Amino acid sequence: MRKTNILIIAAMAAMICLPAQSKTRKALYVIMDGVSREFLQQTRPATIFDIASTGSYADAYAGGEVGALSQSPTISAIGYTNILTGTWMNKHNVQGNSNIKTNYNYWSLFRIAKAQQRDVKTALFSSWADNRTLLIGEGRPETNNVRVDYAYDGYDLDTLHFPRKPRELQIYDIDSVVIRNAAQCVREKAPDLSWVYLWYTDDAFHITGYSTFSEDYLKREDRMLRQIWDAIKYREKNFDEEWLLIVTTDHGREEHGFNHGGQSAGERGIWMVSNRRDMNAEWTSKSLSQVDINPSICRYLGFTIPRDVEWEQDGIPFFGNADICNLTTTGFDNKVILKWQTLASTTDNAEVYVSTTNNYREGGKDTWQHIGTTKASDCTYTVDLDALPKSKLYKFVVVTPSNHITRWFTHK
Repeated sequence: MRKTNILIIAAMAAMICLPAQSKTRKALYVIMDGVSREFLQQTRPATIFDIASTGSYADAYAGGEVGALSQSPTISAIGYTNILTGTWMNKHNVQGNSNIKTNYNYWSLFRIAKAQQRDVKTALFSSWADNRTLLIGEGRPETNNVRVDYAYDGYDLDTLHFPRKPRELQIYDIDSVVIRNAAQCVREKAPDLSWVYLWYTDDAFHITGYSTFSEDYLKREDRMLRQIWDAIKYREKNFDEEWLLIVTTDHGREEHGFNHGGQSAGERGIWMVSNRRDMNAEWTSKSLSQVDINPSICRYLGFTIPRDVEWEQDGIPFFGNADICNLTTTGFDNKVILKWQTLASTTDNAEVYVSTTNNYREGGKDTWQHIGTTKASDCTYTVDLDALPKSKLYKFVVVTPSNHITRWFTHK
């Protein structure tokens, strides 16, 4: 055998033995405003269900836990911020679509992205400027002056190019520009983390309720959404990238479809679709909610989150491993009984922590005390409050090797 052939074979063998380089991960999520689970399933928009057939579909909920501290009105800006921060309204403090006073101590996805040691490019495509200026809090000292690298928004303020139309159809025109900009930016610049916000579906429902008009415009928006879906498939085909695409909504609607804000099953009933199939059991569980999106994207993109930030998040990652979910608290005499559910068979321990302060809300530090260890599969742990400093609020975190769950308990 010639020496050159031997060298070629040796080089090929060395290449085979080398570990495969992982693809660059990107994430993009779309909020299609106010599309209830019931109406989506009835209408079955083609692009959304094409994404679902490539990946997966899941039922989820908005609105926090009914009757508990986390209960949150099913209103748009509240829903956006639930997703952005992975926390419910009792933490992030966005209480409606106006007079917004966000508590920026609960970090948004965009702030987490910019806190990474590597350079993470972010993008926002939105008809509503407040998503960037008030919810993300771009350029504010309270957010460490977080910046969005590619921002296409503020069209709602441009009455010259988008004059008022009957049935607020100028918002539909704006959504078409938002989607076009998003698709072009994905194709040409491929930001690492992107948020696309589409508004008009909510207006259509507010004006006509559940109707043929609303169905028509949901399908129109869905057809435009294909531009983004095609752009992601283009990037994956032509570049060494793999994308996580999530399409969801911020809230459902009451039974006639006109309104929302309450805690009825229709208003709480939301949905998610993704191009990925490799989700854990949280994706198909009854505990899946919109606050799970933040920690899931963070895990997919390999973000490091400071412990104090992470332990305030209410969500559970549906990507990667997860052991436990659905932490509940029950007072009994001067004890608190913690209970949870398992998402997977595990022999690992669960570590239980408590804080009797809530300094984090004001930008301070809480002291977390380790109070016990139990098998995660036991699904319960009893806390003796007499052994702790007296407090009106106890913050509990249960931690396993794969994830954590958190809950607040008020002492009567």
